[in-house]
Amino acid sequence: MTPSAIPSIDDLTLSPGRRVLLRADLNVPLRSGPDGTQVVTDQFRIEAALPTIERLRASGAEVVVCSHLGRPKGYDPTLTMEPVRAIIAAHFPEVEVLENLRFDPREEANDPVFAAQLANGFDAYVNDAFGVSHRRHASIVGVPPLLESAGGITLLEEVKHLTLLLEMPARPYVAVLGGAKVSDKLGLLNALVQQVDTLLVGGGMCFTFLAAEGLEVGDSLVEEQMIDQCQHLLATGKVVLPVDVMGLATSDSFGPNGGASEAQRFGLGVPAGYRGLDIGAATVERFSEVLVGARSILWNGPMGVFEDPRFRSGTDGVAAAIGRSDAYSVVGGGDSVAALHQAGLAHNVSHLSTGGGATLEYLEHGDLVGLAALRHSREP
Repeated sequence: MTPSAIPSIDDLTLSPGRRVLLRADLNVPLRSGPDGTQVVTDQFRIEAALPTIERLRASGAEVVVCSHLGRPKGYDPTLTMEPVRAIIAAHFPEVEVLENLRFDPREEANDPVFAAQLANGFDAYVNDAFGVSHRRHASIVGVPPLLESAGGITLLEEVKHLTLLLEMPARPYVAVLGGAKVSDKLGLLNALVQQVDTLLVGGGMCFTFLAAEGLEVGDSLVEEQMIDQCQHLLATGKVVLPVDVMGLATSDSFGPNGGASEAQRFGLGVPAGYRGLDIGAATVERFSEVLVGARSILWNGPMGVFEDPRFRSGTDGVAAAIGRSDAYSVVGGGDSVAALHQAGLAHNVSHLSTGGGATLEYLEHGDLVGLAALRHSREP
């Protein structure tokens, strides 16, 4: 599948007065401000939607934007679209932003009545929400059969860059995967070992791989039921694991607010009573050596408990190596993108993906249900 197989905005019948429903991915991180209101802490996804809004407005079309925000269970005042609406209005005061789609359970249920209500009164639909295009939700797959539909600028850019990695990557092609569990990414791991030349594994999932090699991992996160799968992956000879890790005694706490205990370094093996929470300096050096020689790079997922400042050096080190690389690089996942921004290296990356799970699913399967819905949408 190529991006050209998905209709673009240029394929729509647009003119002044035509009304377009734009499904964007405005699922941004929030925090409570001093007055108790919610404040957007990262505008990356909002900024990614602006070119599509501008392109539609340039045609004279009236644009109404819809999105989800967080994972509400019914109405949740802390997840209203109001802080996002204010930012959009600063750029396009005439553009309406609907309330959080997930306030209505029919969105995630892909209810056809809800899809028809969303489509009612519109002449066309544009999906620019690549990050949720793997979800079989009403606003993603329910609306395209009802309206003339197309992919937005960001969505088509995502497909273009990921298709390049999927179909014709420059080699050596190196993937860096983090995250907590092997089970969450098993399908992708199996796909990637067929596609890449080297697979660097960090994050919590690395301890299941280390256990599969027969190493002691103490009280680190291990999925016993995944050890056989990890052994099969290791047998390909493409998986590179950490040679040292950073961690804490099991009794010590960790998390966003850190703690009083100092991080400890462990070589090959984590002793009983301790748990690994990040890759160590020697591993950062080893991973960096592999990345320097790469011509294509995919990075998804932090190397450790990134939100704890004691366990972010692994993620920062990988970000620095990828930022310095001349390779064609695609980075997805919130923590990975955030690390590049914080290191001032985001501009050195070929493509920052707005997708997390969608990016991984596309690389695993080569398609998403939201993209298929656009290809088979109603003709004008």
